[in-house]
Amino acid sequence: MAATIAVIDTGICNLRSVTKALEAVGASIQVVRSPAEVAAANARGLVLPGVGALRDCVASLRASKLDVVVRDWIGADKPFLGVCLGMQALFEHSEEGDITGLGIFPGKVVRFRRPPEFKIPHMGWNTVRFVQRGTALQAGLGDADENFYFVHSFYCVPSDPKLVLAECDYGGVICAAIGRGRVFATQFHPEKSQAKGLHVYRNFAATAV
Repeated sequence: MAATIAVIDTGICNLRSVTKALEAVGASIQVVRSPAEVAAANARGLVLPGVGALRDCVASLRASKLDVVVRDWIGADKPFLGVCLGMQALFEHSEEGDITGLGIFPGKVVRFRRPPEFKIPHMGWNTVRFVQRGTALQAGLGDADENFYFVHSFYCVPSDPKLVLAECDYGGVICAAIGRGRVFATQFHPEKSQAKGLHVYRNFAATAV
C-alpha cells in the first residue's frame, strides 16, 4: 500500500490537477487544511502547490498555522515538494507585493526584467537543465535536457547556489528548481508537463515511503 502524501490546500492552489497527477502515479493523497489534518493523515510526504498571488498563498499558510508545519517538515528533512508559488513561498522576500515569505531558505523572489521579445509571464515549455546530480527527484532524468511547462512572472534567486537543482534560460539563466536532501521545489508545473512531469511526481512519491 502506498504511503500517504498530504497536499496543502491554501484555497488558491491548483489542487485538483496536482492531486490527480499524484494519484496517476499511484500515490495515496490526503488534502489538508490545518496542522491537525496533517497530523491525522500520518503522511510521509508533503506537497505545497500554488497559483495566483504569492501574498494570498503566504497569508493563507500563516492564518492556518501551516507555515509552521512546512517549516518544521523541511527542517526535519522529510519528503517535501513545492510547486510554483509553493517554491517561491519558501524564500525570505518577494518583489511581488513587497512581501515577506516564510524565510525557510535565504534568498528572494524577483520580477522578470527582460528584453521586449521575452513576454511576461514566462508561459509555455522551456528546456530545464539539472545542475545537481543523483537526487531522488531526477532519477531517470537529468542525463539530458528536459522540457517542462512554466507559468510565472517572478522567479527565485537563492542566496546559496548549492540549493539550485535545475536551471532554465529565459532571456538569462534562472532557477527552475531547488533541492536539498529530501526537500524539493520546482518553478515549473509537473502536472502540466505531460510524461516528464508525471515522472517527477512518481520520483517524489517514491521518496515518501
